[in-house]
Amino acid sequence: MKFTDQLAAAERANDSLLCVGLDPEPAKFPGAWKGDAARIFDFCAAIVDATKDQAIAFKPQIAYFAAHRAEDQLEQLIAHIHAVAPQVPVILDAKRGDIGSTAQQYAREAFERYRADAVTLSPFMGHDSIEPYLEYADKGLILLCRTSNAGGSDLQAQRLVGADGRPGDLLFEHVARLAQGAWNRTGQIGLVVGATFPAEIARVRELAPTLPLLIPGVGAQGGDAAATVRAGWRSQDGHTTGAIAVNSSRAILYASAGDDYAVAARRVAEATRQQLNAAR
Repeated sequence: MKFTDQLAAAERANDSLLCVGLDPEPAKFPGAWKGDAARIFDFCAAIVDATKDQAIAFKPQIAYFAAHRAEDQLEQLIAHIHAVAPQVPVILDAKRGDIGSTAQQYAREAFERYRADAVTLSPFMGHDSIEPYLEYADKGLILLCRTSNAGGSDLQAQRLVGADGRPGDLLFEHVARLAQGAWNRTGQIGLVVGATFPAEIARVRELAPTLPLLIPGVGAQGGDAAATVRAGWRSQDGHTTGAIAVNSSRAILYASAGDDYAVAARRVAEATRQQLNAAR
């Protein structure tokens, strides 16, 4: 199944726009597990088991695994998600951005080693930086566009100048146009836009009306869930035409520091899912 079809199916099956981010920090683990990187899989798998019917997607962030030499646990975790929640796609948050043979290896890493359904990419080296991933025709390529961090404006909000010297799009607008159009030969490209910039989400949606949007920044980063949904999610005749996956990581993972952490995670995930749905 193509990534965009997986996302649509998960939205329907779980009645959800919530993406559960998996950013394991052993220093925040509960009880006797605190500080124990060997428990990364156990911790994340418990979160998955508790929230698998609440999520439109799961998003493991590769750095949190690699920093603790836990890549094997990441492989195990993604296999676990596929086994217990086969209807929920896995987005590997890697933000790769190289070209040529190096990009080919990164694509193999994401889609063959880890068996992710989609991967986040930086497009700022141009089409060369996404081309090797397009060879995996069913997989999702989610390009950084208007990110949730304040420093993103340093580049993404800069205005381009055309060959005729006239002012053109802002950089993030140009990325959105390319993703909706010339670059999207597989139909599986999506965009990362931050919940901290709802006006920019609306602008990206205007330029890319059918692309899936991965939206970080709700929860610990303070993005407004209702404003995010109003700006990004679109439907027509009862069918979603512009899917969104609104990510929350820390607020769910560390909802409790006690042995009830998985129960607490489910409670926060369910409340967030309901909040997002209420804005549709």
